[in-house]
Order: sequence, then C-alpha cells, then structure tokens
Amino acid sequence: MLLILAAVSGVLIYGMVAALLGTILPELSKRLQLTPKQMGRIALSQALGLVLASIVVGPLIGLAGKKIALVVALAIVTFGLLSLPRSKSFGTVASMLFVIGFGGGIIVAGANSLTADMGAGMSEMTKTNLLNSFFGLGGLLTPFIAANLFKGDSAKLLNLIAALAGVSLVLCAVGPVPGPVGSGDAFGGAGAVLATGAFWLVSLLFFLYIACEVGVWNWLVQHLVAQGLPEKSALNVLSLGFALGLLLGRLLIVPFLPKDLSPVQVTLGAGVLMALTTYGMLQVRSATAAAAAVFIGGLAMAPVFPNAIAITNMTFQSNPTALGLALVFGWMGLAVSSPIIGALGGHDTRRLKTALLVLPVMSILIVGVSALLLGKN
Repeated sequence: MLLILAAVSGVLIYGMVAALLGTILPELSKRLQLTPKQMGRIALSQALGLVLASIVVGPLIGLAGKKIALVVALAIVTFGLLSLPRSKSFGTVASMLFVIGFGGGIIVAGANSLTADMGAGMSEMTKTNLLNSFFGLGGLLTPFIAANLFKGDSAKLLNLIAALAGVSLVLCAVGPVPGPVGSGDAFGGAGAVLATGAFWLVSLLFFLYIACEVGVWNWLVQHLVAQGLPEKSALNVLSLGFALGLLLGRLLIVPFLPKDLSPVQVTLGAGVLMALTTYGMLQVRSATAAAAAVFIGGLAMAPVFPNAIAITNMTFQSNPTALGLALVFGWMGLAVSSPIIGALGGHDTRRLKTALLVLPVMSILIVGVSALLLGKN
C-alpha cells in the first residue's frame, strides 16, 4: 500500500506542476510585462529541464534505485517551488522553471516505472492509466485552487504545492520503493534500445502527444482571456473542463474498455478524437462552450500518455532507461511546440487562436504514428 501511495503522490505532484505554468502565466505576464514570445521561452526552459531529467533518470535509477531518484527529485521540485515566488525577473523565472522541470521529469519517469513492482493483477495499460489519473487530479487542483481559493495569488499556490511535494517526499522515503538493482549497468542497454524501430515510433508518439497536452496546459488560459473571458473563468475552464476530462477519462473510461483492445488501438482512436476536439476548442468563445469542448478534449487525450508508457514498458520489459530515453523525445515536443506557439503569437495574444492550430495538426500525426505501431504488432 505504501508503494502505491508513493507512486500516486509523485504523479499527483507532477500533475499539479504540469498545470502550474499555464495557471500563473497571466499573473507573471502582467507583473513582468511578458510577451507571448517570452512566455514561450519560459516554457522552453521548463522543457529543457524535463529533457535533461529524462536523459539522467535511467542511469540514476540504475545506480541509486527508484527511492533515491524520487526523493532527490521531490526535493529539487520543492526548492524550485519555494524559490519561484521570489523570482523578480524573466531570467530568474526561467531558471526556476528549469529546476522544477528537471525534478518533475525524474518524478514522472520514476513513479511510472513503479507499475512493474505493483504485481500482475492488472494489465500494464490499466495500471498506467489508473496511476496517471492522479496526474489529471493534480492538473485539476492547481487552476481550481488558484481561481477559487487563492484569487490569483501565485505565491500561496506555489507554497501549497511545495508543502504537498514535501509530504510526497516523506512517503517515498518511508515506503518500500525498490533500491538499486545492482546490475552495474547504469545505462540499462541503451544501445540496444536505440537500435529498435519500435523505440523511435514510441518516442515520436510521446513527442507529438506531449506537445499537444502541454500546449493546452500552457496556453489555453491565455487564449481564452484574449477571446474576452475573465481570468477566473478561463482558469476554471482549464480545471473543470480539460483537467476533469483527463481525470475521468483515465479513472472511469479506460479501465473498463474491452480487454481485447491493445494500447495502440486505443491510442489510434484517441488521436482521431484529439484532432477534432483541439480544433473545436479554438472555435468557441463562451465559458460554457469552452469548458464543454476542452472537457471532451481531455477525455480524448486521457489514454494516450499512459498508453505510450504501457507500450514502452511492455516492449522493453519495464526498462527505466528505455522509458527515460523515450520521454526525452516527449519533452522535446514541449521544447518545440511552446516556443513555436509563442512565436506565432508574436506580441499579440489574440493571435494565439491561429498559433494553437498546431495542436490538431499534431493530433493527426498521432493517428499516423499509431497506425504504423499497429502494423508492427
């Protein structure tokens, strides 16, 4: 039970962190007078932290074990969260987002690698979807708390998430999280992993999906505010629309899909729905219509990231190096998409509606990659 609590708490914290930048960007942009291009560069800093984390997480787990990796990562995230409210310039904000991204990247890979230690009572797809439903819960809590409890006070929000990260750190420290495997191979056969075609297809799937999901987390509130919605309403759309869709999709829908459906088949169908819903959410202006559109979008996106993890774990026998390397390319999706969206937005947030059309385009590409993966199975 403590092992499950440790994994759940880690994924919950990462969900809260993933929704953080999009939640505090409106306040940051006003306080520091940021342009969309600068916002994109801040998101790039976070993405670079995630990329670096995914490179080192496999060797770190191989040498020190999952417990040490998670405890260190949660300590890094806590430090970044406590330091961010004291950041007074574009450069220091970007630096702290890099730190938070680095810790968060280790958390997401380390926590998801624990599914292999949770027994064989459920399929890998079911375990990863149930575990990552807490990512959706974290993503729901961050903008909801910011809008309805703290009234846009980002310092209070950051301190709360830091306190919760401290609780997760304790759970990981005292729980039966596995230590080093003692194999002496810190890189877990990285060469063999990189030599397989399946790895590159799964990596591309991570790349495209994370580009889409984080594009919503980081830019939806700014887009809706530019369309005339109050900031509080836009934050609630992100929370009770998109995040709730992710949560319910992973918690209530995916675990009850027919057992003869593979993760790749489910992902292909989800990609089709993603293309439709990410386009549709850009065509609405009222808070109610926007919440409905992004809720359906969250339902559509729900299975893709956990399924990509399940496909990786099944293909490479829960090798943390394989998952870490695949996530490197996933976080590159964030590193590429957010600066592109910011650059297309230029100096006018009203142009974000056009810039965000990259999301349905990438969703269509997810369908193509899923079809290729289906052909290999």
